[in-house]
Amino acid sequence: MANSASGESMIARFVRVVSAFDDRHQTMTVAELSRRTGLPVTTTYRLVNELLHERLLEREQGGAVHIGTKMWELASRGSKMVGLREAALPFMEDVQSVVQYATTLGILDSDEVLYIERIGTHSTVVDISKIAGRLPLHATSSGLILLAHSPAAYQDKILARPLTKYTDTTLTEPALLRRHLADIRQRGFAAMPGVIVPETTGIAVPVFGPDNTAVAALSVIVPRTEENTSARVPVLMAGARGVSRALGWRGELKGTVRQSQ
Repeated sequence: MANSASGESMIARFVRVVSAFDDRHQTMTVAELSRRTGLPVTTTYRLVNELLHERLLEREQGGAVHIGTKMWELASRGSKMVGLREAALPFMEDVQSVVQYATTLGILDSDEVLYIERIGTHSTVVDISKIAGRLPLHATSSGLILLAHSPAAYQDKILARPLTKYTDTTLTEPALLRRHLADIRQRGFAAMPGVIVPETTGIAVPVFGPDNTAVAALSVIVPRTEENTSARVPVLMAGARGVSRALGWRGELKGTVRQSQ
């Protein structure tokens, strides 16, 4: 594939264009795309035309473009996330109907939590999780679940990095995080009050695959004054057990919740 003058391949530039779209930039003009990607306008215009031709982008009446249906179709084919989402949705709906707050499914991807499904309600709770959104491992309940069930070498790699302290409750000190991860593995859930958004608490449990590894985290986002962990965790664990067994897992979820919590 031909490279640009900077040495960047055509595929890399395509990825830059497609990656520029997010929940706040769902539709953009070529000029806006150029600014978002840092590519010259002429280069952006050429790339957009090629993506339009392949129906990976679609043009709106005013001339702006957005991600095309074909992009979604191609991304969905053979993706391991499709089976995971299909297995999880019925159980997520059950969890959300009981908890009455946003319920999410996150996986580990590129050292972040990637949220692949979210069922929410119209509430006043500030919730920054979203489908196809990414959040840091150390500062989310889902991320800590996934990190706690990762190999020790991977944990070492993550904890060796500088970790952003988003609020007063965000754990960034490696020794404290290691102890916290051990506690999470023992009790079977993570409850993180206000680590990114001070007003909310994330509560998460692991979802296991056939080989007994944690393939995802099932979580709920609740107001910080309404954690009620002793009631929320059993609901989450029941949902995660259902998803895990639908994926072929035949183990037992570990961890209990003390009624005093």
